[in-house]
Amino acid sequence: MLPNDSRHDADLADVVMTGGKVHTVDAADTLAESIAITGGRIARVGTEDEISSLIGPGTRVIPLRGRSVLPGINDSHLHGVWLGQMWPSLLMDQLAAGHHDHGGGGGAPARLDTREARRGAILRTAELLSSLGITSYTEPGLGPGEDEGPSGCFGSAALRDYADLAAEGRLNARVTALMLFGELDGASSLSGVLDGLRDFVPPADVPGWFRVAGVKIFGDGIPPMRNAWMDEPYNDGTHGGLLVEGASEAEREANLIAMIEAAHAAGHQVAVHATGSRTTRTVTDAFRTAASRDGRDARHYIIHGDVISSMTLATMAAAGIGLNTQVGIPVATEHMLLDALGEDILPQTWPTRDALDIGVKLCLSSDAPVLTPDWRVGIAAAVTRRGLDGGVRGAAQRLALTEALRAYTITPAWQDGAESWKGSLEAGKVADLCVLEADLLEIEADALPQVPVSLTMVDGRIVHEL
Repeated sequence: MLPNDSRHDADLADVVMTGGKVHTVDAADTLAESIAITGGRIARVGTEDEISSLIGPGTRVIPLRGRSVLPGINDSHLHGVWLGQMWPSLLMDQLAAGHHDHGGGGGAPARLDTREARRGAILRTAELLSSLGITSYTEPGLGPGEDEGPSGCFGSAALRDYADLAAEGRLNARVTALMLFGELDGASSLSGVLDGLRDFVPPADVPGWFRVAGVKIFGDGIPPMRNAWMDEPYNDGTHGGLLVEGASEAEREANLIAMIEAAHAAGHQVAVHATGSRTTRTVTDAFRTAASRDGRDARHYIIHGDVISSMTLATMAAAGIGLNTQVGIPVATEHMLLDALGEDILPQTWPTRDALDIGVKLCLSSDAPVLTPDWRVGIAAAVTRRGLDGGVRGAAQRLALTEALRAYTITPAWQDGAESWKGSLEAGKVADLCVLEADLLEIEADALPQVPVSLTMVDGRIVHEL
């Protein structure tokens, strides 16, 4: 600071990144040159000249040299405890290799029986995600339904572990959690959900870092296994069914609707694993009906949504119902879906383009450790719809790169109910961001996974730097 400069140190930036491409992901997808961070918040975004006045002797200036600054990535469906237990093993890799080793390449990993083991898994995931530029994620299903589960990754104790780590300041990413009152990938029961809503008390939120937002419900299975509930018949003439307890199809449907109604009435966000066309339709109608009773902007959403009709998408858009999906799954498994349902179903499968065009809030995620948590791979899949074999699956559903980036940043912030303070690079929002070692708009989508993430910042704190 010059001797006669009247500025106060408090007006100066802690960090300035300048000379690059700052992808703000604001409403206009504004592209800027520089960004200034002060006190864990974004102070200003603009040209180099507009930012230079915030540079003082204590400011760290990071020359970008044409690199891209992106909002911190928000993986809106990622099993953090399970990923930390399994990494670097991934379920989709095991499927492709034709075996089912659940972790580490040396047999099933040990059950996470202790607090130390669970916390260790969470912290391993934290380190991994920081290296990838991920600054927020949703842990989709932890609760009493899995307290005796075989992996130890999904029980209610893990909720407390997250809350404790957040309170200790040890999380490198902001975590939104959903409660689980049944078994993972198991049958949901109305009594289990009602008992859980009545009796289970989750840990208190840690503002800005950990929040229990709602409830995860398993509606059905998956189409390749013919246990997703379909309006259209499978090739063997069956229609699948709901993964819900009940003596008849009608009773199972009524129970699923009642679960959604009860969780909504209790004030929760509700996310339902729904993959078949009839399940996605039924869940969408139940969400719309529940929200219409009190007008609450509940931000309910469908998870996966393998098969969704255009009529269901229109209902979702009108009712403000989100879609959280993983494009890496169809590009890897379309052949299995074709075996089960035939080619006529393809226009309704994994309809990312159609969802955006009609106004559905679309989040892209990894479902790690099913797929890699690397968002660069996810964006490449969404933009190209190309599988490892080079074949394209669902070309009509391709997204533009900027659309895919929004589905990993600002729209997941909407899902979190946090778009006012995170998810884009705008003055006043938290300084959650990452730096990509190239100009994002000059990279071929296929090459994006090879471009390093050179820096990750959360709340103004650098948690990863090459």
